[in-house]
Amino acid sequence: MKTRLHTRQTTFRQLEIFKVVAERLSVTEAAHQLHLAQPTVSTQLAKLSEALNSKLFEQIGKKLYLTDVGEELLRASRELFEVLDRLEMRLAQRAGLSVGRLRLGVVTTAKYLVPAPLGAFCRQHPQVDVEFQVGNRADIKQRLQQNLDDLYVFSHPPSDLDIDATPLTDNPLVVIAPRDHGLVGRGELPWSALAGERLLMRELGSGTRHAIEQHAQSSGLALGQIITIASNEAIKESVAAGLGLAILSRLALTHMAPGNLVELPVQGFPIANRWYLVTAKGKQLSPIAQAFKDFLMQHCVQQ
Repeated sequence: MKTRLHTRQTTFRQLEIFKVVAERLSVTEAAHQLHLAQPTVSTQLAKLSEALNSKLFEQIGKKLYLTDVGEELLRASRELFEVLDRLEMRLAQRAGLSVGRLRLGVVTTAKYLVPAPLGAFCRQHPQVDVEFQVGNRADIKQRLQQNLDDLYVFSHPPSDLDIDATPLTDNPLVVIAPRDHGLVGRGELPWSALAGERLLMRELGSGTRHAIEQHAQSSGLALGQIITIASNEAIKESVAAGLGLAILSRLALTHMAPGNLVELPVQGFPIANRWYLVTAKGKQLSPIAQAFKDFLMQHCVQQ
């Protein structure tokens, strides 16, 4: 008689290790996330592959790829752990305990918004395990597509996905310059006063850049010479160094900004923009995720 899959020597831990490696396509990163030694991760993957009598990964050059069987197992593993998470939620609800895992994915600018309420929430619920992922819009959109987290924060929610998006709070975009720039102190400036200035912007696809380009198109503004820089911190340092001007979230300016940066009063600015709390349509939130959603909404209302 053929041995059924669930009776083979396969453990939940092996599936958990496989899932992390498959999502990151890196044994090194998975070992770091799981707090395991790399040889341990490799050994467990080998045992799982042997138990399933199938190759799960293939390595081409230095890159790791999932085989067709690996893709199927990844889908099944996600479904399995979602079922276990829901069971844990129901048991926690029965016991009235604030336990479980909270998984958040936020775009880069939202890292200035979320940590304060998240810290306050965790102080109230010290038994909650938190996974907090920060990435550019494309990275967080991919995590949303793969249903890797409970809640997401976007400044420009993806319109091509089936989601629920709830406005959180305003995220105005402002023009920033060095404090000693020649335009500082001249009162309200027309956009034309910035002609000839280099404009430092986030990469294509970022929510901030999308909002800026939409504003420029609707207002008939010429953006001039653009220098692409991949992080807000690097943009702020570059503005301070005199490389150019930038349009950033006002919250990004007020958090960890060098003291010699200022907001320029430019006509048509700030650009109206918002942060949104996003979930996949039909997503069943755990009690902890729902509690944090309510907590975050209340925090933003009080701001």
